[in-house]
Amino acid sequence: MTDSLIQHQQDERGVVRLTLNDPLRFNALGSEMLTQLQQALDAIASDAQVRVVVLAAQGKAFCAGHNLKDMAAHTDLAYYQQLFAQCSRMMLSIQKLPVPVIARVQGIATAAGCQLVAQCDLAVASSEARFATSGIQYGLFCSTPSVPLVRNMPIKQAMEMLLTGEFIDAEAAQHYGLLNRVAPPDQLDAAVEELVASIVSKPRMAIRMGKELVYRQREMGLESAYQLAGQTMATNMLDADAQEGAQAFAQKRKPQW
Repeated sequence: MTDSLIQHQQDERGVVRLTLNDPLRFNALGSEMLTQLQQALDAIASDAQVRVVVLAAQGKAFCAGHNLKDMAAHTDLAYYQQLFAQCSRMMLSIQKLPVPVIARVQGIATAAGCQLVAQCDLAVASSEARFATSGIQYGLFCSTPSVPLVRNMPIKQAMEMLLTGEFIDAEAAQHYGLLNRVAPPDQLDAAVEELVASIVSKPRMAIRMGKELVYRQREMGLESAYQLAGQTMATNMLDADAQEGAQAFAQKRKPQW
């Protein structure tokens, strides 16, 4: 898929690397980029061999969001509604995947590109990466990027980004909760691999159930969240891997998955 806007690689562990491949346009989320990324995510959703997805990018930018030049060529409401609906569907697909998605951020991530980082389950960035919800600089409040942003960051820090459009560096992004880890550029892949290796060593079923539970319960009241979590744990305990894990704990040995 070297000529594609999305490059796809999969290793023997079931780790899929999806790479945004439009560096000259800073990996902008145009309609075709969104279509190809959606197709890749849909295929992963039905592939039981996949364990983890790493979302990476070619070039200096991770993703600059939507291309305002392309958007300015349209003046009809229907076009904008379709574009943002397409982007929102793709973002939701990341959350709905049965496996974790890790953003590997090597450069700037702005507007919907920052949204993409926030939407991923985990994010690791180069110390040289920078982040902004910059639409307000051009008269467009980053409304859709605000959805995952305020679910990652404290509200005042998120509002400052949204209202000013100013960049924050990787250290601040980690401090505010947008990133899990920050590494020097030459150690970025090693930092991502450390997370990947930890995840693929765990049972896929437990990871799938856990990811779904976390996002569902977050939107619930406390009592409903506990009810759902309790039911999920009970169901999880019936899985063969959980039974093996319990036996291994009792017998003071490593589980065999």
